[in-house]
Amino acid sequence: MAQAKEVHFSPMDSANGDKPLRKISEAFKDIANCINSQNQNPQQLELAPFSRACSLVSPLFRCLGIAFKFAEMDYVAKVNDLCETSKSISTLQSMMEKDIEANCVRKPGSHTRNLLRVKRGLDMVRILFEEIIVSEENSLKNPASKAYSEVFSPYHGWAVRKAVAAGMYALPTKAQLLQKLNEDEVSAKSEMQNYVAASTLVIVYIDRLFQSRELGIDW
Repeated sequence: MAQAKEVHFSPMDSANGDKPLRKISEAFKDIANCINSQNQNPQQLELAPFSRACSLVSPLFRCLGIAFKFAEMDYVAKVNDLCETSKSISTLQSMMEKDIEANCVRKPGSHTRNLLRVKRGLDMVRILFEEIIVSEENSLKNPASKAYSEVFSPYHGWAVRKAVAAGMYALPTKAQLLQKLNEDEVSAKSEMQNYVAASTLVIVYIDRLFQSRELGIDW
Protein backbone atom coordinates (compact mmCIF):
# COMPACT_ATOMS: atom_id res chain seq x y z
CA MET A 1 0.00 0.00 0.00
CA ALA A 2 1.26 3.44 -0.85
CA GLN A 3 2.43 5.32 2.19
CA ALA A 4 1.13 8.82 2.83
CA LYS A 5 3.98 11.27 3.21
CA GLU A 6 4.68 12.28 6.80
CA VAL A 7 5.09 16.02 6.82
CA HIS A 8 4.35 18.37 9.69
CA PHE A 9 3.65 22.05 9.29
CA SER A 10 2.30 25.03 11.13
CA PRO A 11 0.19 27.90 9.84
CA MET A 12 3.38 29.95 9.51
CA ASP A 13 5.05 27.55 7.09
CA SER A 14 3.55 29.47 4.18
CA ALA A 15 6.26 32.07 4.72
CA ASN A 16 8.75 29.42 3.62
CA GLY A 17 6.84 28.59 0.46
CA ASP A 18 5.29 25.43 1.89
CA LYS A 19 2.08 24.08 0.36
CA PRO A 20 0.11 22.48 3.23
CA LEU A 21 -3.10 22.25 1.25
CA ARG A 22 -1.37 20.31 -1.50
CA LYS A 23 0.15 17.94 1.05
CA ILE A 24 -3.30 17.30 2.51
CA SER A 25 -4.94 16.62 -0.86
CA GLU A 26 -2.09 14.38 -2.02
CA ALA A 27 -2.13 12.36 1.20
CA PHE A 28 -5.86 11.72 0.96
CA LYS A 29 -5.62 10.87 -2.72
CA ASP A 30 -3.08 8.22 -1.69
CA ILE A 31 -5.55 6.81 0.86
CA ALA A 32 -8.42 6.92 -1.64
CA ASN A 33 -6.26 5.14 -4.23
CA CYS A 34 -5.52 2.43 -1.69
CA ILE A 35 -9.23 1.94 -1.10
CA ASN A 36 -9.89 1.80 -4.85
CA SER A 37 -6.95 -0.39 -5.73
CA GLN A 38 -7.95 -3.74 -7.18
CA ASN A 39 -4.66 -5.16 -5.99
CA GLN A 40 -5.51 -4.53 -2.34
CA ASN A 41 -7.97 -6.28 -0.07
CA PRO A 42 -10.79 -3.72 0.09
CA GLN A 43 -11.54 -4.76 3.65
CA GLN A 44 -8.13 -3.65 4.95
CA LEU A 45 -6.79 -0.11 5.30
CA GLU A 46 -3.45 0.51 6.95
CA LEU A 47 -3.65 2.66 10.05
CA ALA A 48 -0.21 4.30 9.80
CA PRO A 49 -0.65 6.15 6.47
CA PHE A 50 -4.24 6.99 7.37
CA SER A 51 -3.30 8.56 10.69
CA ARG A 52 -0.41 10.47 9.09
CA ALA A 53 -2.75 11.89 6.46
CA CYS A 54 -5.15 12.95 9.20
CA SER A 55 -2.33 14.68 11.08
CA LEU A 56 -1.76 16.97 8.10
CA VAL A 57 -5.26 18.38 8.55
CA SER A 58 -4.69 19.49 12.16
CA PRO A 59 -3.26 22.97 11.43
CA LEU A 60 -6.30 23.85 9.33
CA PHE A 61 -8.37 24.02 12.51
CA ARG A 62 -5.73 26.30 14.03
CA CYS A 63 -5.95 28.59 10.99
CA LEU A 64 -9.69 28.98 11.57
CA GLY A 65 -9.11 30.53 14.99
CA ILE A 66 -11.14 30.48 18.19
CA ALA A 67 -14.39 29.28 16.59
CA PHE A 68 -12.86 25.87 16.01
CA LYS A 69 -10.52 25.73 19.00
CA PHE A 70 -12.64 22.94 20.45
CA ALA A 71 -12.26 20.99 17.20
CA GLU A 72 -8.53 21.55 17.04
CA MET A 73 -7.92 20.30 20.58
CA ASP A 74 -10.22 17.30 20.23
CA TYR A 75 -9.08 16.36 16.72
CA VAL A 76 -5.36 16.67 17.46
CA ALA A 77 -5.59 14.54 20.60
CA LYS A 78 -7.47 11.79 18.83
CA VAL A 79 -5.24 11.80 15.75
CA ASN A 80 -2.23 11.53 18.04
CA ASP A 81 -3.83 8.46 19.63
CA LEU A 82 -4.32 6.85 16.21
CA CYS A 83 -0.72 7.66 15.23
CA GLU A 84 0.56 6.05 18.42
CA THR A 85 -1.75 3.05 18.00
CA SER A 86 -0.47 2.50 14.46
CA LYS A 87 2.90 1.50 15.95
CA SER A 88 1.36 -1.70 17.31
CA ILE A 89 -1.82 -2.25 15.24
CA SER A 90 -1.57 -2.43 11.46
CA THR A 91 -5.08 -1.74 10.13
CA LEU A 92 -8.24 0.15 11.04
CA GLN A 93 -10.11 -3.15 10.97
CA SER A 94 -7.76 -4.82 13.46
CA MET A 95 -8.00 -1.81 15.75
CA MET A 96 -11.77 -1.93 15.75
CA GLU A 97 -11.87 -5.70 16.28
CA LYS A 98 -9.64 -5.40 19.35
CA ASP A 99 -11.98 -2.78 20.85
CA ILE A 100 -15.01 -4.93 20.08
CA GLU A 101 -13.37 -7.92 21.78
CA ALA A 102 -12.53 -5.76 24.80
CA ASN A 103 -16.10 -4.40 24.87
CA CYS A 104 -14.81 -0.84 25.02
CA VAL A 105 -15.87 0.61 21.66
CA ARG A 106 -17.96 3.44 23.11
CA LYS A 107 -15.82 4.16 26.15
CA PRO A 108 -13.99 7.51 26.20
CA GLY A 109 -10.44 7.01 24.97
CA SER A 110 -11.13 3.91 22.91
CA HIS A 111 -9.37 3.90 19.55
CA THR A 112 -12.61 3.18 17.69
CA ARG A 113 -14.36 6.10 19.39
CA ASN A 114 -11.41 8.31 18.51
CA LEU A 115 -11.60 7.17 14.88
CA LEU A 116 -15.24 8.22 14.72
CA ARG A 117 -14.36 11.68 16.08
CA VAL A 118 -11.48 12.04 13.63
CA LYS A 119 -13.80 11.09 10.77
CA ARG A 120 -16.11 13.93 11.78
CA GLY A 121 -13.20 16.35 11.65
CA LEU A 122 -12.40 15.22 8.12
CA ASP A 123 -16.05 15.59 7.18
CA MET A 124 -16.21 19.12 8.61
CA VAL A 125 -13.23 20.16 6.49
CA ARG A 126 -14.82 18.51 3.43
CA ILE A 127 -18.02 20.54 3.79
CA LEU A 128 -16.06 23.71 4.56
CA PHE A 129 -14.06 23.27 1.35
CA GLU A 130 -17.18 22.51 -0.68
CA GLU A 131 -18.75 25.74 0.52
CA ILE A 132 -15.61 27.83 -0.03
CA ILE A 133 -15.34 26.52 -3.61
CA VAL A 134 -18.83 27.72 -4.56
CA SER A 135 -18.87 30.90 -2.48
CA GLU A 136 -18.12 34.27 -4.06
CA GLU A 137 -17.81 35.93 -0.66
CA ASN A 138 -14.59 36.74 1.16
CA SER A 139 -16.20 35.90 4.50
CA LEU A 140 -15.89 32.33 5.80
CA LYS A 141 -18.77 32.69 8.24
CA ASN A 142 -21.41 30.98 6.09
CA PRO A 143 -19.17 28.10 4.91
CA ALA A 144 -17.86 27.48 8.43
CA SER A 145 -21.32 27.76 10.00
CA LYS A 146 -22.76 25.20 7.58
CA ALA A 147 -19.85 22.80 8.14
CA TYR A 148 -20.24 23.08 11.91
CA SER A 149 -24.02 22.74 11.90
CA GLU A 150 -23.98 19.63 9.70
CA VAL A 151 -21.18 17.76 11.44
CA PHE A 152 -20.61 18.85 15.04
CA SER A 153 -23.67 20.77 16.22
CA PRO A 154 -25.91 17.68 16.72
CA TYR A 155 -23.42 16.34 19.29
CA HIS A 156 -22.81 19.56 21.22
CA GLY A 157 -24.71 21.14 24.07
CA TRP A 158 -26.11 24.66 24.08
CA ALA A 159 -23.04 26.25 25.71
CA VAL A 160 -20.62 24.90 23.10
CA ARG A 161 -22.91 25.84 20.21
CA LYS A 162 -23.21 29.37 21.57
CA ALA A 163 -19.43 29.70 21.97
CA VAL A 164 -18.86 28.49 18.42
CA ALA A 165 -21.46 30.92 17.06
CA ALA A 166 -19.68 33.80 18.82
CA GLY A 167 -16.32 32.63 17.50
CA MET A 168 -17.57 32.69 13.92
CA TYR A 169 -17.16 36.48 13.96
CA ALA A 170 -13.42 36.04 14.58
CA LEU A 171 -12.82 33.78 11.57
CA PRO A 172 -10.15 34.86 9.09
CA THR A 173 -11.34 36.00 5.69
CA LYS A 174 -10.94 33.66 2.74
CA ALA A 175 -8.07 35.82 1.51
CA GLN A 176 -6.34 35.57 4.90
CA LEU A 177 -6.81 31.80 4.99
CA LEU A 178 -5.36 31.37 1.49
CA GLN A 179 -2.41 33.55 2.45
CA LYS A 180 -1.73 31.30 5.45
CA LEU A 181 -1.92 28.28 3.16
CA ASN A 182 0.33 29.95 0.54
CA GLU A 183 -2.27 29.54 -2.21
CA ASP A 184 -4.08 31.78 -4.64
CA GLU A 185 -7.79 31.27 -5.25
CA VAL A 186 -7.35 29.13 -8.37
CA SER A 187 -4.77 26.76 -6.86
CA ALA A 188 -6.64 26.57 -3.57
CA LYS A 189 -9.91 25.58 -5.26
CA SER A 190 -8.10 22.87 -7.20
CA GLU A 191 -6.52 21.36 -4.07
CA MET A 192 -9.77 21.71 -2.12
CA GLN A 193 -11.66 19.87 -4.87
CA ASN A 194 -9.04 17.11 -4.77
CA TYR A 195 -9.49 16.79 -1.01
CA VAL A 196 -13.28 16.80 -1.27
CA ALA A 197 -13.23 13.97 -3.81
CA ALA A 198 -10.70 11.84 -1.94
CA SER A 199 -12.04 12.45 1.57
CA THR A 200 -15.60 11.64 0.49
CA LEU A 201 -14.44 8.15 -0.44
CA VAL A 202 -12.48 7.78 2.81
CA ILE A 203 -15.40 8.98 4.95
CA VAL A 204 -17.84 6.59 3.27
CA TYR A 205 -15.33 3.78 3.75
CA ILE A 206 -15.04 4.48 7.49
CA ASP A 207 -18.82 4.76 7.89
CA ARG A 208 -19.20 1.35 6.26
CA LEU A 209 -16.65 -0.13 8.66
CA PHE A 210 -18.80 0.99 11.59
CA GLN A 211 -22.07 -0.04 9.97
CA SER A 212 -20.77 -3.46 8.92
CA ARG A 213 -20.04 -4.16 12.58
CA GLU A 214 -23.39 -2.73 13.70
CA LEU A 215 -21.63 -0.09 15.77
CA GLY A 216 -23.58 2.88 14.41
CA ILE A 217 -22.06 6.28 13.63
CA ASP A 218 -24.37 8.66 15.54
CA TRP A 219 -22.89 8.56 19.02
